[in-house]
Parts: sequence; structure tokens; C-alpha cells
Amino acid sequence: MHPLLPSLLPHFPRRDGELTVGGIPVSRLAREFGTPLYAYDAGILRARLDLLRAAVPKADVYYSVKANPNPAVVSVFAKAGAGLEVASAAEYLRARAAGGAPERILFAGPGKGEEELRLVVERGIGEIHVESREEISFLSKLGGSGGRPVPVSVRVNPKADVSGGAMRMGGQPAAFGFDEEILDEVVRDICARPGLSFEGIHIFAGTQILDAKVLLAQWARAIEVARRAEAVAGRPVKTIDLGGGLGVPYFGNEGELDLAAVKAGAAELFRGVDARVILEPGRFLAGPAGIYLARTRTVKESRGKTFVVLDGGMNHHLAASGNLGQVIKRDYPVVNASRVGEAASQSAAVVGPLCTPLDTLARDASLAPTRAGDLVAVLQSGAYGLSASPVGFLSHPMPAEVLVDGGRATLIRPRGTFEKPITELP
Repeated sequence: MHPLLPSLLPHFPRRDGELTVGGIPVSRLAREFGTPLYAYDAGILRARLDLLRAAVPKADVYYSVKANPNPAVVSVFAKAGAGLEVASAAEYLRARAAGGAPERILFAGPGKGEEELRLVVERGIGEIHVESREEISFLSKLGGSGGRPVPVSVRVNPKADVSGGAMRMGGQPAAFGFDEEILDEVVRDICARPGLSFEGIHIFAGTQILDAKVLLAQWARAIEVARRAEAVAGRPVKTIDLGGGLGVPYFGNEGELDLAAVKAGAAELFRGVDARVILEPGRFLAGPAGIYLARTRTVKESRGKTFVVLDGGMNHHLAASGNLGQVIKRDYPVVNASRVGEAASQSAAVVGPLCTPLDTLARDASLAPTRAGDLVAVLQSGAYGLSASPVGFLSHPMPAEVLVDGGRATLIRPRGTFEKPITELP
């Protein structure tokens, strides 16, 4: 059994030997919506938000839409009072359609287009986090012509001593933000432009952080940088955006982020901080709430190794295959969702239907003895799943997405169909 399963399976309680999502057996979900599919539990989404708010009550939590941009998922967080962080005009429109108020939306990203910036300024935005001279210049013109200054914060690429996490976003040469070394001149430039309103700073030094000490060190540096920006601007900053980066465990060698340590450290850290502190997690909020569910098509042996072949794979869940930035490919928590109560006595590779060896969701999974027709679930799949995957590869159907809330399952993305075959050349 995967080392994480004992702590994860209680979120998806067993009924009659099979996994459930929000109280609904996976066999019913598969029968009603087909496979493969993603299923999300809205109760877990809200519980994760509550958990973070309790740990860091000073923080105003913004859900990072990129983690799972399905409008139904975004709407759960918007209705729960979270802000929304977007990284494109399309995500902005999804956020608005999901009920996000414009003043509760932040826009970040290293390469925002002029059309995107114009759209969010015209339709309303809480803050834009500037990351280039061109953005500053263009937004200044928009604010000047519109008669209302555009609210902007400066995204800072911090020095190396605060970077950390599974993927470093700062502390090295990067496309993200302005280097900390030139912060003073950037702040002066913004403050000198009547078309802009300087709101504060944004630091996001790393993602998938599971060490509370690393996280708190990054937050402490953000406060230091904010103090420096205040001195340059000659007034207090209104916001300090600490980014996201709070991780969730995927692999057997990982553990949960110690929220008790985060709570204790944050309480001390934010004492005396008057600015609005923003956290913008995505994975932490959405990841544990989702599963990827696929049906076994065949179980076969090849030179002494067992292969469980599913009807979906890396085309739907690139991260689980290890092809989304992993250097060392490790297995996500995978379970035979049809036989949760049985001993995990079978060692097998879990693969998809694609004709490439990259299409491997688990290399050495411990499963209950699996047969054709059994449902297999990949846990920790609520974030960076479908939207971060090469769904067009080999033209297999798009999986459905389902949101379970209050014991009711709602289709939030229909299952795709095979494209109409080309029978003749034009």
C-alpha cells in the first residue's frame, strides 16, 4: 500500500468495499458519467479553505485559479468568500462567471498581453501584479486615459536565501517579477506615474513547500521587502502578497505541511503588520479534494511484471505520470477503488491506453488483486490534473468532470467524444 493512503482514504470513505466521493460510490459515478473522469468533493474544498484560514487568520485567502480552473470549482471558493488569483484574461472571465467580484481578483503573470490588461482594467480588478517595465508603462497610460489610477503591486524576485520548495520561482535568474536588487527604482517609477496606484508587493519564491520553516522564512522576507518598499514610497503599503506555495504530499517520502508550526510562526510574524496579508494557494486547497478515476481494460503479464491497463492515462493526468517537471519519477497514491477493503497484495505498473512508455501512472503500485472492469483511482488529483495535461495526444476522449456536493453529483464538464473521422482528403 502507498504510504499516504492511510491518511488520505478517510476522506473518501469505503462503502460495500468501494471508494466513495462525497458519499457516492465510485461505481455509481462511473455508471452515470462514464470513465475516465475527475470527481471533486466540494466539502473537502471548503474544509481545506477553513483549515488554512484557521492556521493563518491574518491572511486573506485567494484561490489560485490555475490549479483547477473548472468554473464550478472556482465558484465553491468564491461563494465561501475567498478571493481569486488569475494568470490570464480567460481565467479572469472564468472567475467573474463563477461569481468572483472584480475587487476580489488579482492578476499576476510574467507576460500579460495588452488586450488582457485592457480587458481587466475596463471590467474591474482588485490588483495587477506588474512584472515588467512594459506593463508599468502600458497600465499607466490606461489609468491616465481612464481617469482612475490602476491598482498595482510589484512582484519581486527575491534573493536566493529565501527560495525553496519543489519548484523554485525566485532567488535565481527568472522571468517572474523584478529582481529585488532594483526594487527601489521600480517603486519610485510607479509612484511617479499618476495613472498608477502603488498598493504593495508580491513575493512567490517557491511552490509545493512542505517545510513550515521554509515557508515562514519566505514570509518573513516578504515583510522585510514590504518595509523597504514603504520607505521608498514614503507611505505604508496596503497589501503584502505572500504568494502560494503551500504543498500537499504526493509521494511516499513526503509528509503533510505542519500547520500547527505555520500557525505559531505566522502569529509571531504578523504581529504589528497592518497591511492586508494575502495568500494565494491553489494546490493546497484543491489537490486533496479530487480523484482521477479510470476503468481497467486488461491486466497482463510481461516477463514477470504485471501491467494494469486503464482507459485513461497521461493524456488526462500528466502530473501523475511524472512528466510534469519531475526529475525522479515517483508514484502518486493509487488504489483499486472497486476493492478498497481487500489486501493490497498485487504489485503492478498502472498504465494508460496510449502507445508510449511515458503513459505510466504508477510504476510499482500495491493494489488489491485487479481485474478487467475494476475502477482505479489516483488520489491527490484535484489540482493540476486535466487542465495541465496533453488532452489532445492520440485523440482519446476528454474525461468528464463531476462535482459532488451534499450527496449530489453534478456534471461540470461533459465527457468528450471521438472526433469525426476523416474519410477522404479535401
